[in-house]
Amino acid sequence: MSKVTSEALRSAEHFIWRNARLIDRHRFAFHFRSGPAGPVRSALESYRNVDGGYGNGLEPDLRGHGSQPLAAATALGYLDELGPVPRDVGAGLCRYLTSVTHANGGVPCVLPSARHTEAAPWWREAADHSGALYPTATIVGLLHRHHLCHAWRDRATAFCWTRIGALHWTEPDQAIAVCTFLQHVPDRPRAEAEFTRLASAIRAGLALDPAATGHVHKPLDIAPRPDHIARRLFSDDEIAAHLDALVADQRPDGGWDVPWPTWAEAARSEWRGIITVHRLLTLRAYGRIAEEVPAPLRVG
Repeated sequence: MSKVTSEALRSAEHFIWRNARLIDRHRFAFHFRSGPAGPVRSALESYRNVDGGYGNGLEPDLRGHGSQPLAAATALGYLDELGPVPRDVGAGLCRYLTSVTHANGGVPCVLPSARHTEAAPWWREAADHSGALYPTATIVGLLHRHHLCHAWRDRATAFCWTRIGALHWTEPDQAIAVCTFLQHVPDRPRAEAEFTRLASAIRAGLALDPAATGHVHKPLDIAPRPDHIARRLFSDDEIAAHLDALVADQRPDGGWDVPWPTWAEAARSEWRGIITVHRLLTLRAYGRIAEEVPAPLRVG
């Protein structure tokens, strides 16, 4: 069973200091060097807009100033890492989401405004701006996890149940969002029933070969922790093989690569910082990081 050694962790830390955004440097310090949560919150606040949403490149492939639903999901995920989500932030986020919700009750990944900003081609050229499970289900699931009540959450919850009930197949990004929703929504019997029904479809969309390359999603992308609802989709041997591959995928510069095509050098660099923190969190959750040696906290 391979692990990230203390030397490899230090190499990842050096990679973070050299290449990652300030917010991801603070996230690394919080998770791996006993750093405070305050700097992460402060850095995240700089991406927040007066409408309560988030933009300004928080999602590296959406570099415009304006708020976007996908950035809202990213922000909520970062806040979730730190502990309870502040209620005023949650209320502001729901206020923003209410303002951009489609008539069907969900939000799209991006709004039409993305066409007129610096954004990845796949977002600039997006034709469908109706509400979708990805990212609506991610946002709703995290709101339920933190018991953040709001009329938008309740309406979007109904949207998610309707859309999930109609699913017979799914693709990985949507499946990850659906699993986040099913993990945290309060109606546990209904959530378990839907997860069981969709299990084979979710698994079918993933690359089960640990050596698979290219723009693919693997089991650890959908089950980043042993207590995740999606973990039961995979055998112990499958998870172990993918963890071994993840350890081996660390690059000589200390970071992990972006597995999909990138459109701008700045976006690629920022994604590598995000992915490196994410990979380390997954490996630690599964006990694949060797005993960590405390080091002086570096900030800035």
